[in-house]
Amino acid sequence: MAAPTFPVTGDAAADHLLETEPLALLLGMLLDQQVPMEWAFRAPATLKERLGGSLDAAAIAAMAPEELKARFSEKPALHRYPGSMGGRAHALCRYLVEHHDGDAAAVWTRARDGAELLARLRALPGFGEEKARIFVALLAKRFGVQPPGWEEAAGPFADATPRSVADIDSRESFATVRAWKKAQKAQGKSKAD
Repeated sequence: MAAPTFPVTGDAAADHLLETEPLALLLGMLLDQQVPMEWAFRAPATLKERLGGSLDAAAIAAMAPEELKARFSEKPALHRYPGSMGGRAHALCRYLVEHHDGDAAAVWTRARDGAELLARLRALPGFGEEKARIFVALLAKRFGVQPPGWEEAAGPFADATPRSVADIDSRESFATVRAWKKAQKAQGKSKAD
């Protein structure tokens, strides 16, 4: 399979980090709420810099939560709600250490099927039903992670409608997804409609 292409941030280095470091991808998805997609998915690259060039779940989990929140709050802040999201990122890394030996990719590489993958994602701190389904679609469409039943697990996000970050494979598709989401919002509809 070809290397994944996930040009969501507008920054080649930040996109490459998402494509090559599973923890960065999970953190980007965690932060993808109440901020523009590119801001959320660029944050792991900035966090990695602020942590001395390493993005490691065990090291983050070992930090005091307040220390991580402070890194999130440095200017420019990594999220509109840096304290809250810093706390969620810390909880996510602690969960990864406690349940997956600190290996973010184990969340999906060890899932036998789509239902198990969805359940594993829903168990992550900060991942609700919709976020988990979008991430299943993101893994399948952008990274080739397609366990049996992934389409059912992803629900409407498995289709070809450009409705979420899972559908971004170019800057053009990024613009299409953004326009679709804006139109849905104007009609009072959600991404899943």
